[in-house]
Amino acid sequence: MDRFHSMKSQNPIFNHPTLQILEKCQTLRTLKQLHAHMITTGLTLHTYPLSKLLLLSSTLAITYALSIFNQIPNPTIFLFNTLISSLTNHRHHTHIAFSLYNRLLTHKTITPNSFTFPSLFKACGSEPWFYHGRALHTHVLKFLGPACDHFVQASLLNFYAKCGKVGVSRYLFDQIKEPDLATWNSILTAYARSASSGTYDTSLSLKVLSFFNEMQRSSIRPNELSMVALVGACADLGALSQGAWAHAYVLKNNLKLNRFVGTALIDMYSKCGCLDLAYQLFDKLRERDTSCYNAMIGGFAVHGYGHRAISLYERMKLEGLVPDDVTFVVTMCACSHVGLVEEGCKVFESMKEVYGIEPKLEHYGCLVDLLGRAGRLKEAEERVRTMPMKPNAILWRSLLGAARVHGNLEIGEVALKHLIQVEPETSGNYVLLSNMYASIDRWDDVNRIRKLMKDHGINKMPGSSLVEIGGAMHEFLMGDKTHPYSKQVYLKLEEINRRLSEYGHKPRTREVLFDIEEEEKEDALSYHSERLAIAFALIASDSTVPIRIIKNLRVCYDCHVSAKLISLIYVREIIVRDRIRFHHFKDGMCSCLDYW
Repeated sequence: MDRFHSMKSQNPIFNHPTLQILEKCQTLRTLKQLHAHMITTGLTLHTYPLSKLLLLSSTLAITYALSIFNQIPNPTIFLFNTLISSLTNHRHHTHIAFSLYNRLLTHKTITPNSFTFPSLFKACGSEPWFYHGRALHTHVLKFLGPACDHFVQASLLNFYAKCGKVGVSRYLFDQIKEPDLATWNSILTAYARSASSGTYDTSLSLKVLSFFNEMQRSSIRPNELSMVALVGACADLGALSQGAWAHAYVLKNNLKLNRFVGTALIDMYSKCGCLDLAYQLFDKLRERDTSCYNAMIGGFAVHGYGHRAISLYERMKLEGLVPDDVTFVVTMCACSHVGLVEEGCKVFESMKEVYGIEPKLEHYGCLVDLLGRAGRLKEAEERVRTMPMKPNAILWRSLLGAARVHGNLEIGEVALKHLIQVEPETSGNYVLLSNMYASIDRWDDVNRIRKLMKDHGINKMPGSSLVEIGGAMHEFLMGDKTHPYSKQVYLKLEEINRRLSEYGHKPRTREVLFDIEEEEKEDALSYHSERLAIAFALIASDSTVPIRIIKNLRVCYDCHVSAKLISLIYVREIIVRDRIRFHHFKDGMCSCLDYW
């Protein structure tokens, strides 16, 4: 690079007055005039002026840029790279960039180099170009070998990160001796994105925290993008202390609290159960876009504040912001959680009627959930059957869950039949119907479902709960005895069960999917992961602070009833985020008002 700058200072062609005028050119007419002047003065015989001409013309008129390129007798690899890079900056020109790259591959005297691939990999980071990215990887090995340039390695890492291939991204990251900020951000974002894509794998989010700590030990200073990845991981883990630390870090180090960082922090505080803090931040942000509103509406939704969500949705529209696909999802979910059926249906209908947006699968899923929770199961089933695309597992599961809550066995059986076809290995589907049979004493059918699970080699997904104590995350599995304080936890559980019994609680054992005695079924309920987490928190945390728990599955009926009583008995607020929503247990009540 220093050599290039030295050449620029010594060679007058790099500072030719025509090139300075070219940089200010804004119309095709002026460009053509300058092009003619460059031909007459011989500037087009030199690579650098040609590259500047190609770069500008590709932004004004791609066909004109290609006509210039096609007239070059022997284009250098520098000129190929210049035009390819410019084309990949515009998504609708990606196919032209690859066409030019294919032309380069057939050239007799030049081959791709380290400057050819980064822009192409960047273009492959979205559909429908993923497949081309893998083919490009083989070209890198062919033309550059395994020990390729740092920028090529980083672009490869970023490509696989966007494809969700975190294992490959990690392998490539480990090959880079001194990763720069962009490379650190790529690996952080790769794990953060995978963690938030519905995998419920806490190890991915924990890895983000680990990588961030490594980054801090290096000489690389985090930027706003780094913080977005970190805060996103804290949100998925429910790690309030780490998330609040990240917020303080942004302020202390004068990083920009822009709409991206702000949206991530709003989402984090909402998912950590601190809705008031989320709204305070939302209200103070100078920049608020649609994504920012979506995060806050989504926060109201999962906490069961449907009316506040609708109010914010209306405010967003008054501010001139246009709702997007996510806006409709979170707003309808907010309606669903509190039974605002008519309001939710109006939001759904407005998608096409007002905004000209065709509802997608996720929007039909919200509608089915909305109708099903409200007991309008026939309408929900009709929507599933008449929607313009094939229903996925989420829709059938919503219908099955609603059928279970409202005791509609007929629709429940239909939903499970379809679920087994599209998602035969998910244990929760079988458990839902089995619980429905158990609730009406149809034990032969319970056994039939259990046999069906065994025949398919399916085991019930183990419950897992995370609880944060003093800034450290503690994980409990159902029946877990691996925790260092396991003995104390189980002694506390005995005390809790005794006091629950004194308050008249009788465990609801019908839904325990085991062929065991009644007493053992009661124990099985007692050892659910959230019970262990609550017991540990009662032992290890300050009695004045809320207990915050993140659970990977939906809270069961008995644990829900028990948590309400425990909040009353021990005078502790318990905040549980399950797979669906938040439950705030306080003074023997739950924020969901048992509509869940």
